[in-house]
Amino acid sequence: MTELNRADLYREMVRIRQYEARIMQEYHADKTPAWDIGAGLIPGEMHLSAGQEPAAVGVCAHLEKGDGITAPHRPHHFALAHGVDMNAMTAEIYGRTNGLCKGKGGHMHLFDPENHFSCSGIIAQGYPVACGQALAMKRRGTNNVTVAVAGEGAANQGAFHESLNLAAIWNLPVVFVIEDNDWAISVSRADSTATNSNADRAAGYGIPGVRVENNDVEAVFEAAGAAIERARAGEGPSLLEIHTLRLWGHFEGDAQAYRADLETVDERDPIPKYGASLVEAGDLTDGQIAEIAAAADAEVDAAIQYAVDGPIPAPEDALLHVFA
Repeated sequence: MTELNRADLYREMVRIRQYEARIMQEYHADKTPAWDIGAGLIPGEMHLSAGQEPAAVGVCAHLEKGDGITAPHRPHHFALAHGVDMNAMTAEIYGRTNGLCKGKGGHMHLFDPENHFSCSGIIAQGYPVACGQALAMKRRGTNNVTVAVAGEGAANQGAFHESLNLAAIWNLPVVFVIEDNDWAISVSRADSTATNSNADRAAGYGIPGVRVENNDVEAVFEAAGAAIERARAGEGPSLLEIHTLRLWGHFEGDAQAYRADLETVDERDPIPKYGASLVEAGDLTDGQIAEIAAAADAEVDAAIQYAVDGPIPAPEDALLHVFA
C-alpha cells in the first residue's frame, strides 16, 4: 500500500480547489445574459467538485501507471488527481483544438487514453465501462485496477447493480466508488434511497462494502488503499462509499433553494480544516501553506492561458476525430 504523505494529500487538494475556483470565475466572467450556457469563453453546463477533493485525492494516491478511472459528470477532481494534464483538460473545457478531445467533448466528456481516464454525463454510465476495462486488465495478466466513480444517485440506476453483479461473478479488479454528497441534483439521499448506506448493498453481491464518514481524506486513503490492494491481488471488486460535501451547486447557476444545510457548508470545508490540523501537528508551516496555494495558482494561471491561446475548431472539421 502507498505510504501516507499528509503534505502531498493537502497539496493535491489545494491544487484541485484552486483550479475549480478559477474555472467557476472564468465560466461566469463573460456570460451575457448570465444564464446563457452557450455564451462566453467556456460553453455548456459546468459541474464543479469543490468540497469533494478528499474522495479523489485519497483514492488516486494509490493508483499507478496503467490503472484506469471512469468518472461521472463532475470529473475534474478525479482527472487531476489521476494525472490528466491540466493544460490539455482546460483547453478541452474551453472547446479548443489543443484540448484532450480537440475541443469536441467539453468538461463532461473528457477522454485521456494515456491515463486511462474517461467521464460521461450519463448517470452510472461509467460502471459497465469499468467492468470492461477491468476484464481487459485481467485477461492481459497485469496487476492494474479500474476505479469506477459516480454519485449516490447513480446507485439507484440499473447499471450500478448490473455492474456490481458482473464484477463479482468474474472477480474483476475494479473498485466502485460512490461519492455521497447528500444530493442527487436536488433530491436528498433520504428521499431517494431505501437504505441508509449504499455500502450495505455490496453484501447483496458478496463483495466488501465500506462507508467512509466525515469527508476525511486520510480515512479515504486508508479505505481505498485496502480496496485497491485487494483488487491488485486478484481478490476481486469492492464498493467504497465516501460521505463527502458539495460546497457549491449541482451546476453553475443552481440557486440551491432546496438545501437546508447551506448555512453550515463553509464550516465543513475539508481543506482549511485539514490544513489547520497539519500546521497544528507540525507537518506543515503557515509559510508552506501559503507556498502551496501560490504554486497552485501559478499552475492554474498557466493552464487558463494555454486554453485561451488555443485555436477554436474550424466548422469544416466538425466530423473529424468523432469516430474511430
